[in-house]
Amino acid sequence: MALIKEFQSVSSESQRLHGPVTCGYRTFTTAGRRVLQLDTYGSTDRQIPDKISQSVQLDEAAARELLKIIQNSFPGLAS
Repeated sequence: MALIKEFQSVSSESQRLHGPVTCGYRTFTTAGRRVLQLDTYGSTDRQIPDKISQSVQLDEAAARELLKIIQNSFPGLAS
């Protein structure tokens, strides 16, 4: 699990689309700090299907930054 502190644009030669999985989310407050947690679950062909594979957490500052990245990446979305 990781609490994202910043985002960084990176370049990559690889542009492969990954297989679809489910992403669960939850919000909670800890020590007065609101957190959004995203959990991805293993695909159905994994050894333990539906087991949490990765978890990331965003606080308000990281969520604001991610929102800007999403709006820049998909300019057709309503702001």
